[in-house]
Amino acid sequence: MADPALHHQTLPIKEIAIDYTPEACTHCPDSNSITITFDDRGGARWRSSTRFLYGTFSSLIQCPKGNTSGLNFNIYLSSLEGDKSQDEIDFEFLGKDKTIVQTNYYTTGTGNREQIHDLGFDCSDGFHEYTIKWNPDSIEWVIDGKVVRRAERKEGEAFPEKPMFLYASVWDASYIAEARWTGPYIGCDAPYVCLYKDIQVPVATAVECPSDS
Repeated sequence: MADPALHHQTLPIKEIAIDYTPEACTHCPDSNSITITFDDRGGARWRSSTRFLYGTFSSLIQCPKGNTSGLNFNIYLSSLEGDKSQDEIDFEFLGKDKTIVQTNYYTTGTGNREQIHDLGFDCSDGFHEYTIKWNPDSIEWVIDGKVVRRAERKEGEAFPEKPMFLYASVWDASYIAEARWTGPYIGCDAPYVCLYKDIQVPVATAVECPSDS
């Protein structure tokens, strides 16, 4: 594993993989920007081309404008999306209220560590920086340079330790909890566009893993 002193040095993301609906996701490496569009095709999900074990991950994000009820837009780490035993660290925006963000983390598929944070702004009004600082014994969620949450490893409790991809997506989550989580999907302002720029990943913590991705 890389020297811990190197964990938090970052560089722009160079390559991504698009898990579904590639025509709804555009990546411009020269400007270090990614756009996801949600419309009648659904949304899309992108991820880093490699996993990382610890480090700092960040992006400037402008969330979709208009009535986004029902949608979830996000940036997060996961050992493998769709794996029921995944480790995961989340920033999730809930379309019913764009003045809040939810943080959460999972260990071997178990989450239930959600917290809601008031942003103090509408996340669609402009770009704001969202950062995850993941260490072996702590996680910090940072917005515009301010730590909004810190979780520390406790003796005898599980903590994220699997190498993880950086992911982001826009999707219709209105079917969850009878629309209580993100609200009912309205769709009156589609297409919805989520903008990511200045996406940063760790310099020295990339991990080669078996080709299960």
